Amino acid sequence: MNCFHAKGKSYPMLCLRNLQKFHYSFALALIACTTASLPTTAQSISASGIVLNAEAARSSYILGPGDHLDITVFEYEEFTGSKVVLPDGTITMPLIGIVLATGKTTQQLATEINRRLTSLLVNPVVTVNLMMLRPVVVNVAGEVQRPGKVQLRSLSTTNSSEGGNIAEANPTLTIAIMQAGGITQDADIRQVILRRYDPDGISQPITINLWDAISSENVAPDLILQDGDSIYVPKLAANDTLDRRLIARSSFAPATVRVRVVGEVNSPGEVQVPPSSSLSSAVAIAGGPTDDARLSHVAFVRMNENGKIERQEIDLRNLVDNYQVQDGDVIIVPKTGATSFLDFAGRLLSPLGVILNLFKP
Repeated sequence: MNCFHAKGKSYPMLCLRNLQKFHYSFALALIACTTASLPTTAQSISASGIVLNAEAARSSYILGPGDHLDITVFEYEEFTGSKVVLPDGTITMPLIGIVLATGKTTQQLATEINRRLTSLLVNPVVTVNLMMLRPVVVNVAGEVQRPGKVQLRSLSTTNSSEGGNIAEANPTLTIAIMQAGGITQDADIRQVILRRYDPDGISQPITINLWDAISSENVAPDLILQDGDSIYVPKLAANDTLDRRLIARSSFAPATVRVRVVGEVNSPGEVQVPPSSSLSSAVAIAGGPTDDARLSHVAFVRMNENGKIERQEIDLRNLVDNYQVQDGDVIIVPKTGATSFLDFAGRLLSPLGVILNLFKP
C-alpha cells in the first residue's frame, strides 16, 4: 500500500518508508533517548537546582509566548519547520493540531509531539531547538537604585539556519542588578535572595553571596536568570559594614553617583562622578577650583544613615583626600576672604540656601 491511512482517512503525503528506513529511524530514536537520559554535570546545576551556566540553562529553559522554535521530524518534511509560541502558549502542527508549549522544556515538547505523531507515523524522531528566545523580564527589589522590573536580553540562541552560532550576553544575576542601576550604599550583597517560580507558581528562595564574587578567589559562576525570576537585595543590618571602596569598584555598584559641588569651582552644580571618587576628584570633575577658591576650608556635607546632617571642614590645598563620595553629598568651596563657609554659602543663590538652613540650631 502506497499511502498511510489513519482513522478511516487517507493522507497521500504520509507515505510509508521501506523497512530499511524503519530500522534507521528506530536507531535514531534509540540514540536520542539514550542521549536525553545522560545526567547533568554538577558544574551545570547547583545543589539548589538553580542553573549555573548557559549550556545547562538551555536544556532546562521553560518555553513561553514569543519563543521561536525549529521543529524537525526526521524524514517527514511535512512536519518540519519553524514555529513561534503564540500568546496563548501553543503551537499548531499539521494533522495533530494545537500543542501546548508553555511550561515545557524543548525535550518535553519534543516528547509530546512524538507521542501525538506515533499514531500517524512510523517511529517518528522529533527534535525541538530554540532559535530565538523571548526577552527575559525579572523583578529586582530592595537596595538597588531603580527597583522594579527589568528586561534583559534573552539567553544566547543556538544554531542559525547557516549553522553558525549567535553569541550574545546571557541574562545573568549581575546584569540584572546593573540594569536596576546598581546597588545602594546600604546593600547587603552577602544575602541576595533569588526566587524562581515553577509552572505551578511554587518557589523556593535561594540565598546568594555576591560578596564572595569580589572578595574571594573562589568565585561561583554568575547565575543564569529565567523569565519571571525575582531578586531581592536586603539592607545591611545596623552596625554591620562592608568594604565600601571595594564595592564601589565592583560591577554591582552604580556607574555614577550624584554630588553637588558649589562655590568657587569653574562649573558649579550637580555632577556625576564614579562611586569610588574622592572629594578632590568631584571638585576636579566640576571644572576645578577658581583662582579665588579657599581650598583650606572646603565644606563637606552628608546625610548619614539616621537622616542627620553631618558637616566637616576639609583641607584640599593639595587636591588629595581619603574621603569617598556618596550619592547626595554636597561640597562647598568657599571664596578667599570669607570668614567661614556658612558666610559664603549664605550669599549663594537657591537651592543652596536650603542646605544653609540645615545648619541652623
